[in-house]
Amino acid sequence: MEVHEIIESIPLSRTLIPAGKITSVRGQSLVATGVRMAIGEVGKIRLSPTKRVDVECVGFLEDHRVLLTPYHDVTGIRPGLQVLASRRPFGIVTGSGVLGRLLDGLGRALDNGPVPLGPKRLLNAVPLSPLSRRKVQSIMWTGIKAIDGLLTVGQGQRVGIFAGAGFGKTTLLQDILNGTVADVVVVGLIGERGREVAEFYRALDPEAIKRTVIVAATSDTPAIMRLKAAWSATLMAEAFRDQGNSVLLVIDSLTRIALAQREIGMETGELPSARGYTPSVLHLLPRLLERVGATDKGSITGIYTVLVDGGDAYEDPLSDILRGLLDGHIMLSRELAETGHFPAVDVVASLSRLMPEIVSDEQMMMARQMKEVISRVQDAHDLIEVGAYVHGRDKALDEAMALYPAIREFLDQKRGDKAGPEDIVAGMSRIVAQARTPDDGGEEMAES
Repeated sequence: MEVHEIIESIPLSRTLIPAGKITSVRGQSLVATGVRMAIGEVGKIRLSPTKRVDVECVGFLEDHRVLLTPYHDVTGIRPGLQVLASRRPFGIVTGSGVLGRLLDGLGRALDNGPVPLGPKRLLNAVPLSPLSRRKVQSIMWTGIKAIDGLLTVGQGQRVGIFAGAGFGKTTLLQDILNGTVADVVVVGLIGERGREVAEFYRALDPEAIKRTVIVAATSDTPAIMRLKAAWSATLMAEAFRDQGNSVLLVIDSLTRIALAQREIGMETGELPSARGYTPSVLHLLPRLLERVGATDKGSITGIYTVLVDGGDAYEDPLSDILRGLLDGHIMLSRELAETGHFPAVDVVASLSRLMPEIVSDEQMMMARQMKEVISRVQDAHDLIEVGAYVHGRDKALDEAMALYPAIREFLDQKRGDKAGPEDIVAGMSRIVAQARTPDDGGEEMAES
């Protein structure tokens, strides 16, 4: 028998930890009295002599009552059940034993494998201080030409992928995971359908899965479990970073994390404030995102997806907040997705704030020129479509229209294809070289 099984078999009545009892149920939360617990402390409810349910303290009420949220469904919980405090915060198993595994937010196996063993990292672990952060200097290659060429991401950077439903976000994430150069990949799938979790897990290459751990909380799990999955993935990434690894942390999605926190906040009595979200949501997001970064030991590069309401990231309130917290944003375009262009990255609307610091001046110049070409053609799209534009009227637009097909062909990528850094830069150089016209004496593309 394992040590944890022996501990779990000890009757609650034989422990010295203070106990209380359940008095009522409020939605998906429980009210208990007679037990003193701290915010974030984990406890247990005794359903029977052999069955227990884990809960977490999320708030306080009058008359020394505490508000608890169970990690499972409230079915079977009734007034009078015994509640036991643990005097410990939430923690998750970390280390090499979790690699290649599919786990839930509590670190339990979802892949029918054995219980993962390893050192535990607690949620109250000290986050990075500003002076302990190392400057982002190295590139996190993803194998995606639109990202590596025009929106280069650094090791230790935090970027968001903003997309509506059906824009190809999940497929893009799978290709990034299969093509990344990271030593370790940690994935948090928050609020996804169970079918999508299984498909995502099976879509990873055999070599990729060896260095990957997936933490999943499906849409039917309690809100607290969706939050725990996000924190568990982040804590695992921190542990791997402290071991000297370059870690890629992928969270899908921040939107569902915010909705889970709002659900808990509403049950604890919070009132919606900024744009419909409770104050705890606005407190949670920076706390979660600030755990990511580079240190002298290793780095965590964060890629977070954001579900855009209505497909317009500039109208969605949460998207507006997150763009200010992240180090870059990758916008997926409905128009590109509908034409079958993959990945459907709108490179003009997207931005990597750290790209100028990690790529060569030559690549930065080529990326700006290619974005300028796309922008010119997009601005004149309506005139071109109705045939109102006459060739020769605008020299810069003529040159942009000539280069546009080559740029689109370069950015279009077959699903599953991985582009190398040298091939990407060489492809950009060939396109930019075409921007020189025969009669301009080698001048670059005409200025407007």
